[in-house]
Amino acid sequence: MAPPKPNPGDFRHHLFRAFVGAHKALYRVSRGRVGGWLAGPILLLTTTGRKTGLPRTLPLLYLKTQTGYALVASYGGSDRHPAWYLNLVDDPAVEIQVGAQRLQARAETAEPARRGELWPRFLEIYSDYDTYQKRTEREIPIVELTAVAS
Repeated sequence: MAPPKPNPGDFRHHLFRAFVGAHKALYRVSRGRVGGWLAGPILLLTTTGRKTGLPRTLPLLYLKTQTGYALVASYGGSDRHPAWYLNLVDDPAVEIQVGAQRLQARAETAEPARRGELWPRFLEIYSDYDTYQKRTEREIPIVELTAVAS
């Protein structure tokens, strides 16, 4: 589901935020048994807000890789990057929750060759990413997450 364009007076924006909040809460309480699958496997990503310094958590579709996990920073095909992506570019230290497991991780934008390997795998999981890419001139980044010792 593509996020509605942020407009605080827009009912869809409030509905989307409420859905995300409920999804995070159910995921955490159930240790991923509820909310761990929605059009594909879901993890919780917590970044540090680049403007506020506060933790920001979102449920995101992921791909398991040999070295960790990968995410797509699509923002529904918007011409700008999602806030979570900008947060982790500013501070690549993140926390993820995959099911019951919580991990400290380091985020890194995939280089073009690596993105080329991962993109088709994401399309197998969620073909709408292709539609999102066609909506925007920016190349939608793929982020790789690698667990670090805590």
